[in-house]
Amino acid sequence: MSPTRPPVVVEAAGALVWRVRLRRLQVVVVHRPRYQDWSWPKGKLEPGESAVTAAVREVAEETGHDVVLGVPLPGLEYTLSDGRTKRVHYWAAQVAGRRDAVALRGRPPVPRASRSEIDRVRWVDASAAARLLTRAEDREPLDALVAAHEKGRLETHALVVARHGSARKRSQWKGKDAERPLTDDGARQAAALVPVLSAFGVGHVVTSSWTRCVDSVQPYVAAVGVREHRSEAWTEDVHEESPDAAAGHLEALLHWAGDVVVCTHRPVLATAFGVVASHARRSVALDVPAADPYLQPGEVLVAHVVQRPKGPRVVAVETHRPADDAA
Repeated sequence: MSPTRPPVVVEAAGALVWRVRLRRLQVVVVHRPRYQDWSWPKGKLEPGESAVTAAVREVAEETGHDVVLGVPLPGLEYTLSDGRTKRVHYWAAQVAGRRDAVALRGRPPVPRASRSEIDRVRWVDASAAARLLTRAEDREPLDALVAAHEKGRLETHALVVARHGSARKRSQWKGKDAERPLTDDGARQAAALVPVLSAFGVGHVVTSSWTRCVDSVQPYVAAVGVREHRSEAWTEDVHEESPDAAAGHLEALLHWAGDVVVCTHRPVLATAFGVVASHARRSVALDVPAADPYLQPGEVLVAHVVQRPKGPRVVAVETHRPADDAA
């Protein structure tokens, strides 16, 4: 008797696009004539595509809105008619504005879905959406969105900490460690970071001055047309002598309400994540990686930060691997 094969999982992603009008939370819902249902904009991941990239692309295709992702929301998992499992990842999202214009340059043009796929797109109050949605399960991410709004946790900015891509081994490199380059895999990981950073609206780039970090953010810098800020504080040797330099820099970035990525090295991540965790409530701090190596090469941690009178508060964190490495 042959062993039972695990069910095939169909990965999909989407977003709850929100705004506040006349002090009321509103969201975008779409109508699919094929199924005669009202739901959230979403769709299947394309081969090699990350969930965050798919979420942004699907929203653009189905609603015509370029969006920037915010806090992650509860996903859904259910069985399709053919027996496969469908897993949908959701984020809160806002229509991109002037602040996000730089990040939008890192995205390819997206064609609109045909009217046979999506024939109606509506902004509705959140309370009306709960009644309009066809599937009861779709109310779960909506409930989380409403709760986050009521607690002041929706209006966030992104602080992204990235580990540089895979680099040549020290034993195989004769030059200075600061000049050790990326491997071919590392270059692919760097390219895969472009749509991820764009999805979170990153408009500012900070990096260790060492070659492998600079080259890890270079594809994004080239795609969006900004200059990176190179800092010795994020290098391995300066951090070994004075970890407070990196910690102080990250503390300042948390207080600054801009969307930013910091690219650094594995030995520096513990310091960076310690600062992030210190600004989060316990349940969120537990999601911050706490064991070496913290992140894999090319992987990022996204901290969603709210600015409050008492200081910045990290209300959610998530990690993302390069698309080619994603499961």
